[in-house]
Amino acid sequence: MLHTPSVADLEAWLAAPGEPEPVVVETSGSTGRPKRVLLSRRAVLASVRATEARLGGSGPWVLALPAAYVAGLQVACRSLVAGHRPVPLDDHASLADAIAAAGEAPYLSLVATQLKRALDDPRDSAALARCSAVLVGGGPVDRGLRERSRLAGIRAVATYGSAETAGGCVYDGLPLDGVAVAIGVDGRVRIAGPVLFDGYDGDPDLTDEVLVDGWFLTADAGRFDEDGRLQVLGRLDDMVISGGVKVPAGVVAARLREHPAVRAAEVGGVDDEEWGRRVVAWVVGELTLDEARDWVAASHPRSWAPRELVLLEELPLLSNGKVDRMALRG
Repeated sequence: MLHTPSVADLEAWLAAPGEPEPVVVETSGSTGRPKRVLLSRRAVLASVRATEARLGGSGPWVLALPAAYVAGLQVACRSLVAGHRPVPLDDHASLADAIAAAGEAPYLSLVATQLKRALDDPRDSAALARCSAVLVGGGPVDRGLRERSRLAGIRAVATYGSAETAGGCVYDGLPLDGVAVAIGVDGRVRIAGPVLFDGYDGDPDLTDEVLVDGWFLTADAGRFDEDGRLQVLGRLDDMVISGGVKVPAGVVAARLREHPAVRAAEVGGVDDEEWGRRVVAWVVGELTLDEARDWVAASHPRSWAPRELVLLEELPLLSNGKVDRMALRG
């Protein structure tokens, strides 16, 4: 099996005769113990081809994410399959420089935090507008960020997926060709299709729990909107039961991110003697608790509003750019 592959490793793996051993991809561990996901070349290539079809083209990619994680691995594979070596961001002084080195209208994949920072830099923002597409994954992409991207002329595509689905497999709420998405009776998002992983390395019991009858049972809650697009509400274990009320932390966090004074926000629950679990908002910005509660209550039940507000200079991040939710909870 291929562990922690470099771009050169992936190039050889993609060119190997027959069906090579799977690549091992670690999950980020942003909410708990990392898992070792076994991805076949068949699944990776199915994702590469479906992405090319959805985006309407292929070409060079800028590698702005670690190749050890699935998002970075897929960037490398998409670029290599298209006949181009990916352009590592780390080899350049700025995102704009890396995009320029990749040539005319390249592609790239970012997490929301990276996109926000790029939009704050006029040179990086202008460079992103020259890209064929900018995939944005690793977490929720709020409406404000999408609107800023649109106004800057950037084709931002919100993606949803995981290592277990060979990366993003739902683009702007719609599954890629060949991918099926369903919502279970418990509200759990279920995914099927050729992009699914083979299992967890060394953990057959967990594999059997999440791979059932050809479906991957994610840890996320979701629903379909009136247009049939998937809306991810957050992780099922992020449903905070506070005072007997089920509070979807992801929905509350998304609402807070829409506030003009908020640059970033996460929401979760902590133990509380009175409420059982207390809804806490970790916010980067200038906001009072009363303002946060009123803002949430303007769109959702007031019982969903946070009872504690923690202001931070920045949210703690993992190496792949995702928020380190374990660190937030201390």
